[in-house]
Amino acid sequence: MSASTHDTPGKYFVPQPSHWPLVGSAALLTLAFGAVGSMNSLSWGLPVLAVGFGILLVMLFGWFGAVVRESEGRLYGKNVDTSFRWSMSWFIFSEVMFFAAFFGALGYARLRSVPDLANGVTSMLWPDFAGTWPTAGPHLKEVFSPMGAWGIPAINTALLLTSGVTLTIAHHALIAGKRSKLITWLAATIALGVVFLGLQIYEYIHAYSALNLKLSTGIFGSTFFMLTGFHGFHVTVGAIMLAVILARSMRGHFDAQHHFAFEAAAWYWHFVDVVWLGLFVVVYML
Repeated sequence: MSASTHDTPGKYFVPQPSHWPLVGSAALLTLAFGAVGSMNSLSWGLPVLAVGFGILLVMLFGWFGAVVRESEGRLYGKNVDTSFRWSMSWFIFSEVMFFAAFFGALGYARLRSVPDLANGVTSMLWPDFAGTWPTAGPHLKEVFSPMGAWGIPAINTALLLTSGVTLTIAHHALIAGKRSKLITWLAATIALGVVFLGLQIYEYIHAYSALNLKLSTGIFGSTFFMLTGFHGFHVTVGAIMLAVILARSMRGHFDAQHHFAFEAAAWYWHFVDVVWLGLFVVVYML
């Protein structure tokens, strides 16, 4: 059917039956077996896990490739566009709740659990525990230093804020039909994200080697690495998404009216920026 037919109110594009959901199910089953084998130190665990990831990658390339071909063929109308926007919105909302849980764990530990351990009845169990933050808790006696805010974390904050600006410039270039400008500023956004990840890796090495700050450093270490590590994972995913958008842009995909894939990746990247601002204030500064 033509694009105009799909733009008719009430019409919705229905794709042909696809084998990719079955491939995805096979990938998840293989990953589950591989994970169980790996956790039990069985010889076949890691190879099966690798095969599972391989099948998953094949599914992702194949399924997303089919969606790209349908989109570039102008088979999607306003109803499909609306469903895509709602789907991405709910996905980002789920990510917000994901980080809210970890921020909540940090807040509860810092404002309730640690003071309670130093006061009241429990203070008799650990009379030498001061209950000040940052702390590894009453059991661990290792000395560590928290990560300062005005070194690499401040630089990374500037990098991510700048990447939000460069991505916005790329978006305006796409709307204006300036493809070379789009490609340039989109590449700059990805580069800033890669530099961010490189500095975070260096920060982790410095934390382990010089500050004695580790994932095993009690409640502070676990919450610090949980929040910053999962954020780094999200930056990695966002950079991959933007790299795919860059490759598509170089192939001539997207125009001023049809570019939701670009918008979805941009929404995700801006979400990552906002989460980092929260991390910088709550984890590093306070």
